[in-house]
Amino acid sequence: MKIGIYGGSFNPIHKGHTQLAASIVEQALVDELWLLVSPLNPLKRSAVSDIAEYEHRLRMAELATADIAGVRVSDFERHLSLPSYTITTLGELSNAYPQHEFILVIGADNWERFPHWYSSDKIIKNYRILIYRRPGCELDESTLPPTVQMVNTPLYDVSSTQIRESIKRGRMMQCWLDDKVAAYIKEHHCYGAP
Repeated sequence: MKIGIYGGSFNPIHKGHTQLAASIVEQALVDELWLLVSPLNPLKRSAVSDIAEYEHRLRMAELATADIAGVRVSDFERHLSLPSYTITTLGELSNAYPQHEFILVIGADNWERFPHWYSSDKIIKNYRILIYRRPGCELDESTLPPTVQMVNTPLYDVSSTQIRESIKRGRMMQCWLDDKVAAYIKEHHCYGAP
């Protein structure tokens, strides 16, 4: 099977994440998409104080994707040494599941920073990459390597940072959160929710 790997902090997961994941599966770009909830993103170390506990982020991701066919949540990175760089995660996934082809799914904003990723050249050489559009990021598709493909997915102008800031100010931005996720945030007082 072709497995899309969509990693992130998901702090918190929102409808932009889930609708993007569903779109990639619906377009048959992958057979299944695994949302890898990252314990610690090497590029976001400065935001550790603003990150919800891993168990909360994992549970919110499970709640948000429960009814989305072909999308599942994985805690695979939790069992790897930290920080787990993408090349390490992909290699460990390939070793654990040799029957699958793993395809990295990233945003255009991450592609712009991709040369700064650890062993980015090895990722490009050994794995296919699907890039989804992000607001304010225009890529010249003619410059992409053969293993990298731009995909046509809906554009969502929302970020987890905006949602966290809104919650701190006493507003939930509920239009961007699955109802079960919003209820979970309130119940567990995540991000300073009352």
